[in-house]
Amino acid sequence: MENLAQLAPLIILFPAIGAFINFFWGARMGEKPSAIVATVAAASSFVISVMLLLYLTNNNYQPVVVDPPLLDSWIRIDSVNLDIAWQTRVDTLSVSMMMFVTLVGTLIHIYAIGYMHGDSRFSRFFAYLNMFLVFMLILVSGNNLLMMFVGWEGVGLCSYLLIGFWWDKPNGVGWKNSNAARKAFIANRIGDFGVLMAIFLVWWSFGTLDFYKPGEVANPSLTSHSVEAEAVEGEDETATVTVAEPEISYQNPEIEDSQLGIFGQAQRLVDRSKAGEDVQLDIGPFTFEITTLLVIVTLFMLLGATGKSAQIPLFVWLPDAMAGPTPVSALIHAATMVTAGVYMMVRTSVFFYNAELTSFIVAMVGAGTAVVAGFVAIAQFDIKRVLAYSTISQLGFMVAAVGLGAYPAAMFHMITHAFFKALLFLGSGSVIHGVEHGHHHVHEHDGHGEEPDPEDHAVVTTHQDEKAGQAADDFDPQDMRNMGGLRSRMPVTYWTYLVGTLALAGIWPLAGFWSKDEILADAWMVGFEKGRLEGYLALGLLMLAAVFTAFYMWRQVVMVFHGSPRTEAAAHAPESVRTMTIPLVILAVFSVFIGFINIPTGAGVLHLGMEGIFGKHALADFIEYSVGNFVLPPFTLFIALGATALGIGAILMANSIYGNDRAVTKHRRDPLEINPSFGTFWALAHGRLYWDEIYDRLFITPFSRAADFLANTIDWIFLHDYFHDSVLVRGYRNIGKLLSKPVDLGIIDGAVNGVGWLVRQFSSRLRTVQTGYVRTYAVALLIGVVAIIVIMLLPLINIG
Repeated sequence: MENLAQLAPLIILFPAIGAFINFFWGARMGEKPSAIVATVAAASSFVISVMLLLYLTNNNYQPVVVDPPLLDSWIRIDSVNLDIAWQTRVDTLSVSMMMFVTLVGTLIHIYAIGYMHGDSRFSRFFAYLNMFLVFMLILVSGNNLLMMFVGWEGVGLCSYLLIGFWWDKPNGVGWKNSNAARKAFIANRIGDFGVLMAIFLVWWSFGTLDFYKPGEVANPSLTSHSVEAEAVEGEDETATVTVAEPEISYQNPEIEDSQLGIFGQAQRLVDRSKAGEDVQLDIGPFTFEITTLLVIVTLFMLLGATGKSAQIPLFVWLPDAMAGPTPVSALIHAATMVTAGVYMMVRTSVFFYNAELTSFIVAMVGAGTAVVAGFVAIAQFDIKRVLAYSTISQLGFMVAAVGLGAYPAAMFHMITHAFFKALLFLGSGSVIHGVEHGHHHVHEHDGHGEEPDPEDHAVVTTHQDEKAGQAADDFDPQDMRNMGGLRSRMPVTYWTYLVGTLALAGIWPLAGFWSKDEILADAWMVGFEKGRLEGYLALGLLMLAAVFTAFYMWRQVVMVFHGSPRTEAAAHAPESVRTMTIPLVILAVFSVFIGFINIPTGAGVLHLGMEGIFGKHALADFIEYSVGNFVLPPFTLFIALGATALGIGAILMANSIYGNDRAVTKHRRDPLEINPSFGTFWALAHGRLYWDEIYDRLFITPFSRAADFLANTIDWIFLHDYFHDSVLVRGYRNIGKLLSKPVDLGIIDGAVNGVGWLVRQFSSRLRTVQTGYVRTYAVALLIGVVAIIVIMLLPLINIG
């Protein structure tokens, strides 16, 4: 068991190998081998994460830093004392992330086998999925900020590739998909600027980017504790095992700062500041007090989190990310990418805990996002767009929990949300898949004939239809107004989708009840017990967001599954293939039971006997070995009953408005849209609060106009037409004319031709001496001889 930690690099290596194989040989291998390679690679990573969990369990949850083989360093610059290692950190927080990322990712891979069948770029899609897992696992397993940033940028790249995967759809749809990919990429680059600035400041302040040095303890309060062991016959009922104190702790004054990671150094400096010392840090020409510096660093990190985890003001990219295939939506929204921002803040909780101003802002950003996104979701017709805004809202719950200091609650909701949101997205893909098959059947058979076979991809391929867009007609298979009555047509999809809906709505005893209730209980404790403003505000806003959640999810269930089919496509929709429904069933089971991993104290009989299996606050106790500075709230019956009552009330309200075939009017309008009391609010929600229009007016249009001015006026008209043609081209031509005629022809050619003229003149005169008479040549010879004799005698004459 002690050597299991050395397997940690394999969790990244396996999907990397899968991506490599599919990139270079996938198209040649075919669909089935390509899918097997990718899925086995993802499943292998899950197996490794289970082994790492066993390692932690058998080593008293003590973390370990694993160096990869044959790589003693990553980035080393001796002149500036820079040495950044590529190290994998195996601790309770990283393993928690690895577990659900790889498990949910594997199920999504299995689902995608059926969903992507027939796509011309099948193997490339699975290569991208594997690569997505690679970068997400780098992000959560790295032991330093720079390694985390590599994964951070990698998931952004993969999201760009996958959101725009169908860039070649006809009729302008491909342009929309590619624009959605660019929108996601650019919005995340804005956030990435914040992360980079935070990394630079941390390096400048602490001289390292390592979270913890090897052997350093994250939570010194747990360095000495007791673990109950099973009773042995003839001995006491319980025995205790004492864990020795680790060698490196920021509380040990004998440990130098250079032996500590960034969190240990920061906490040591904060403690000194609280003790009355003047702790100042010099960053270039500036000097900061330690808490001020942490506020600046965490604000930059919050900017990064608003981009990656889709919070106000950078959440606008996530709804457009629905342009990608549904398995991509599930992977982005449930297991990878959007959880990265929350993970980063939980990992750096030492910074946020000691930056009260930032924590307040984080709580307000999260709670505000939860309400805004929940409000927008109540008036959307696209089945995936509703879930996209739902994801933004639930991420707001997690971010608010971080701001309240409820780090285990944020992680708890992240884990439960991963399962039921993956279930809902994959369920929506199953619905779209079935409606498309039904539409194709009606189109081919004019509504008559035998029922379509969902496995007969030779007859109908989902993505051939999807890529056709709306070329044949205006039918939209993702519009919930084109659905209805699918409960009897797609029973497995319906019942699993219902489980995911109730879990998301926070109905007991499903997973969402426990995780959402814990965040609300934390908000109650921060507000009413600690008297902090963010607690009161967050509690009210999150309660309202919970009401919106239950309302729009039940509205979706009614519009999609209940009542009578509103189109022939819905009337002929078949159930999806087993590779798609089996992951739905597995995710539904997890959506029921995963909430019991963190049963709060004082829950009474609500835990259904699961306390004996999982224990109280099992997840919080597990994460506590990596994250400190938090207090667990007890079970608050008032909060639980109140939130559940509000959720049930919202469900009943949605059912009364949309039930009994009242989901849409004969003009395909929403009942709230035509209600005078709610029409204005519905229009605001349907228009998504005009957030994109505001951004378009404030940023995109000015940027586009500036780009158009620079490209056309400055670059083309001025630089090309005027400067290039008038100044450069005309100038070169005039200079060329000057050099070619006056200089080249006049001077150079004149000099050469003049020499030739002189030679010709001289030779013409000289040739006259060639008379052809012998007597002339004899006289010339005589004259020459006399001249030579005279020249020879001249020196003698001078001497004489």
